[in-house]
Amino acid sequence: MKLTKLTHCLALVGLAAPLLASAQSTAPVQKVERVEVTGSSIKRIQDEGALPIQVISRKELERQGIVSAEQLISVLSANGNGLDNLAGNADVVAGQARGNNGATAANLRGQGSASTLVLLNGRRVAAHGLNGGVVDLNSIPMAAVERVEILKDGASAIYGTDAIGGVINFILRKNYNGLEAQAFTDITEAGGANIGRVKLVGGFGDLERDKFNLLVALAHSDSKALRGDQRDFVNTFQPNRGLSVDTRGTPIATVFAISSLYNALSRDNLNTTGRSTGPIQPGTTVAMNGINYLDLPGQAGCNSVDGMDAYDEKLWASPSAKWGCAWDTGRAAVLQQPVKSTNLVAHGTLALGEHQLFAEFVGAQVDSAKSFSANQITSSTSASSPFFNLAYPSTGASYDKVFNALVATFPTLAANKGLPMAMRWRCIPCGSREIETTSKTQRFLVGADGPLFAGWDYKTGLSSATSDTTSLLGSGYFYGKPFAALINNGTLDPFSLTQSAAAMSALDAVRANGVTLYGGKFTLNQADFTASGPLFKLPAGEVMAAVGLDARQEKYKFNGNATDLATQGAIFNAPFDSINTLDTVKRTIKAEFAELLVPITKQLELTMAVRHDDYTGFGGTTNPKVSLRYAPLDQLVMRASASRGFRVPSFNQLFNGITISTYSGKDLVDPAKCAGLKVDPTKPGCEAITPDIFTGGKPELGPEKSRQWTAGIVWSPARDITASADWWQIRKEGTIQFLALSDIVNNAALFPANFLRDASGNLVAIDDRWVNAGESITKGVDLSVRGAARVGDGMLGVSLEGTYLLDKRSRLIASAPMGASEIGVFTRSGDLGLRWKHALTFTYSEGPWVAMLQQLWRNGYKDAVLPGVANGSVTPSQWSPNVAKYLTHNASISYTGIKNLGLSFGIKNLLNEDPPFSVAYDGNTGAGSSWEPRVADPRGRSYTFTVDYKFW
Repeated sequence: MKLTKLTHCLALVGLAAPLLASAQSTAPVQKVERVEVTGSSIKRIQDEGALPIQVISRKELERQGIVSAEQLISVLSANGNGLDNLAGNADVVAGQARGNNGATAANLRGQGSASTLVLLNGRRVAAHGLNGGVVDLNSIPMAAVERVEILKDGASAIYGTDAIGGVINFILRKNYNGLEAQAFTDITEAGGANIGRVKLVGGFGDLERDKFNLLVALAHSDSKALRGDQRDFVNTFQPNRGLSVDTRGTPIATVFAISSLYNALSRDNLNTTGRSTGPIQPGTTVAMNGINYLDLPGQAGCNSVDGMDAYDEKLWASPSAKWGCAWDTGRAAVLQQPVKSTNLVAHGTLALGEHQLFAEFVGAQVDSAKSFSANQITSSTSASSPFFNLAYPSTGASYDKVFNALVATFPTLAANKGLPMAMRWRCIPCGSREIETTSKTQRFLVGADGPLFAGWDYKTGLSSATSDTTSLLGSGYFYGKPFAALINNGTLDPFSLTQSAAAMSALDAVRANGVTLYGGKFTLNQADFTASGPLFKLPAGEVMAAVGLDARQEKYKFNGNATDLATQGAIFNAPFDSINTLDTVKRTIKAEFAELLVPITKQLELTMAVRHDDYTGFGGTTNPKVSLRYAPLDQLVMRASASRGFRVPSFNQLFNGITISTYSGKDLVDPAKCAGLKVDPTKPGCEAITPDIFTGGKPELGPEKSRQWTAGIVWSPARDITASADWWQIRKEGTIQFLALSDIVNNAALFPANFLRDASGNLVAIDDRWVNAGESITKGVDLSVRGAARVGDGMLGVSLEGTYLLDKRSRLIASAPMGASEIGVFTRSGDLGLRWKHALTFTYSEGPWVAMLQQLWRNGYKDAVLPGVANGSVTPSQWSPNVAKYLTHNASISYTGIKNLGLSFGIKNLLNEDPPFSVAYDGNTGAGSSWEPRVADPRGRSYTFTVDYKFW
């Protein structure tokens, strides 16, 4: 076979460059060009490095039907399982989490999205405007990406902060000559979540021939929303499997007794004690509360209303809720947020002799409409609430219907005739809540590269990048007091599924659509210079070096007061964030770095790197890295590295405002005075306390630090087979944590400074802000196999990328015992550690045809458990403690036999596998109820079509 044909086939199956280098050994001697690869500043032949790098080409992305960075992240075995995607962050958020409005982030090796460095053409881009700390992958111009390099190793010695879990470098096309248009669609079989993209890429000029090139790429993508009621596997009413809903805010309102109001459900109207408890269940001593008339004997039943069913008081260990109804928040949720993005790339290069000057503009606008369940309205006992003593008046047919049903079961309530009804109501007529977010990102870059002297090269650049983001209130929000009046005067009927035309008109008059929620802007200005080349020769080869300077300024502004405080206070339940308003905070980073490659013998190579960063507010930090590459045989390479890393706190973690709120519960005691931590008024020191709780930013925070290593082997038993295994460990110290109040109290001895006392020793406040306290350790093995073989007249290629977790543990502070293993164990937030993940891909190419079959595997894990199962009071008939594995297959076929035309058809989730069942219910978000968005894709089987046409 000719060399060119072999090269083409190997490229089609995505083989690593060692195969190409081996094949070229029989060809005429050619100049070997050295290039810079992710994770090093020294130019080298791409395969000579000692670091584990996964390279994914544009062709591979197209065969898999991947048109967004989020889709790419979802198939990477090295990526963790956090709430970083459009399905996992579908809830309402504020504060630090507000940046999740329509954003997607990377999370290599499960270290968190803030510990993965994202680069575009080897340089930093601006963090998302609402969080100021994490890059939104939706802003990456995937239509112009030539390849993606994923460094599975720490790289703070090369790039500075954030590169603890690894680095993802999106490398754009350049020196392209032609005009190409592409249309792509991804249509789900069950409906919803369809994806479409159109792109146009044009290039003019050739650097070798014309000494210039201009490239322009424009793309528009539209990912539609997916609602919970569009998927059959979303069903939170599965008590036989241990899952049910913990909310009695239902479309037909639930009646409650409250302490501040004589109401229809009050057990005793003669004293204030009896107001807050409902009637005694006949034959028991249990006081009922939260009663829905539909669930009472002789009524239609909770399930007579779509989306409602009986509240499961046994699963939730809440006997007083026996007569309650619940509402399936999972079905009402949006499982995947809708996102539209428009990206533009313009890159011009001018060759002046051996030097190249270039200018680049990258811009994107990302629009999302985050939608979640309708507001829940609850009668309040707080005089400051717009729903203080909210109650439906004692008039009309609805009142009589509900009251008569109550009295039929609880005759003692007859004396309450005429008293209003306090309630909890899911306001379906209000519509789903929406937050509309627009993010505009851009980066201007000018630079140059070329030779210096004596074999040395340089590269330099000057850039300015911004991310300007604003969120507005969409539908579903309203002004609280006038809304409450519509219930108090009987205009709105919370006990009916339909409202009168007059009621809907009155409701529309109190909506808050279009009010600005908040906005933020992150700005990154950077200048860099790197020089690399040979120092001197040793018997084994040239000693190579790189030195460089990097200076950048980061600025962040957050406008939580875009809407005046009076208006903010008047709108019910909108996640305004005025306390965290920042009027441009900034920091300057100056860095010097050096790298040295020493060929000790022909088989052994040593690379050393060190970087010193000087941060405004933190001082200096120096981080070294050492790596070894040993090739005792042509077919075998052994490699290892050890390094230190760091991550500075985000602007939010440092400078968010401090909120002081009085603890309102009755279950908190002073841990220094009450060893059992249980409220017991009969025991001195165990009385309930209500201290102030401090939350928010903490300027004293320091950076997280890491120590990590990798050790691996690469074996090529034949020219067309390469296998590698890399063992790795990451130990983070001083991890930046926001601890739950219960964790602070239960571990009070570990955090004495967080408990603030008066002169008499009484606990007056608890500081529950961010802390540098924890430590975590994560260990694993990355496996990779790539190979090719001739089958018939074509080439069959296979690749396997897998990650096996060996250890994942953490502790609150370094002096505390290390916690239990977190592998394969459900956690409510953060990264869900799966023991094994892999992507196995087969590719067959023959002539103009290329076929692909891919298997994606995600291991199972121990499931969440609801309280009634946890305490042993109930064992559901079909309950299982485990979540099953998630296994899906993708297939595609491409044809390029027509001149200038490329066609591709694919099927994602070929066998139409539903996400595995999980008791992942979260009372604060419907997304994830009955399934786990950190692991599974809710879209189901979908069909992809791509048409690519080259005009010239």
